Amino acid sequence: EVQLAESGGGVVQPGGSLRLSCVTSGFTFDNFAMTWVRQAPGKDVEWVSSIESDGHTYYTPSVKDRFTISRDNAKDTLYLQLNSLKTEDTAMYYCVKDDVSEYSVQQVFQLEFYPPAPSGSPGTQVTVSS
Repeated sequence: EVQLAESGGGVVQPGGSLRLSCVTSGFTFDNFAMTWVRQAPGKDVEWVSSIESDGHTYYTPSVKDRFTISRDNAKDTLYLQLNSLKTEDTAMYYCVKDDVSEYSVQQVFQLEFYPPAPSGSPGTQVTVSS
């Protein structure tokens, strides 16, 4: 059974930083791409970032140069470093296991416009407020 457990969220002021973690189990972590999505109250799920099994990364434009996705295959853990946080980054953040190790061009396009839905993991709340 695939299990995902996010942590690291909190309340920070604009310009602050957080590091989110997603501990995984129940599958061979090394073999799969992973994604972070977020959902603000009353809004649709938004794709944030993805990382392929070989470490190649993708970001939605609004977080590029501010957020960094990474993975530690030895620890079966996914990370998201959030820097220069803005109030519009406030949301519940979820990690999602993808079904592929690497994305095709079409699949990268689909991440932006058809983001994967959270799979029942608890998520971690990020609140950016002054």
